[in-house]
Amino acid sequence: MEFADYHALLNLYADYASVLDNGDWDRWPEFFTDDCIYKVQPRENHERGLPLATLSFESKAMLRDRIYGIRETLFHDPYYQRHIVGAPLVRSTDGERIVSEASYAVLRTKPDQLTDVLNAGRYLDTVVRTPDGLRFASRLCVFDSEMIPNSLIYPI
Repeated sequence: MEFADYHALLNLYADYASVLDNGDWDRWPEFFTDDCIYKVQPRENHERGLPLATLSFESKAMLRDRIYGIRETLFHDPYYQRHIVGAPLVRSTDGERIVSEASYAVLRTKPDQLTDVLNAGRYLDTVVRTPDGLRFASRLCVFDSEMIPNSLIYPI
């Protein structure tokens, strides 16, 4: 892989985390292709080949619908997220498609509480070249714990 391509991949990961950490929800779907797949799935289900996921979206339109839900219909205690993302490990590339993975931890801070770990695991990604730069064709967030908070509101 060329350095410029890896640098673009690093920027994609960093920009993604920054948008989520800043609550810039309208920009989140723009990291994906129109026919993308985005899932948040427990490690146990992933490793056993079981399809059940905590969140599962199959298009950019579904991602936009989630953002609408966050803003307009979901009621929850407000909190901040902070993503800590490891450097992506490129598993394969063919010039147009990059298969990569990276470890992540998402910290959650409620205004009146100490920070806690909301979710930790790894991203399993398929990234493609588009006229607008690199985009996620697929992002699978495989979390390590079998326990999660009673709801995941914001994207991981």
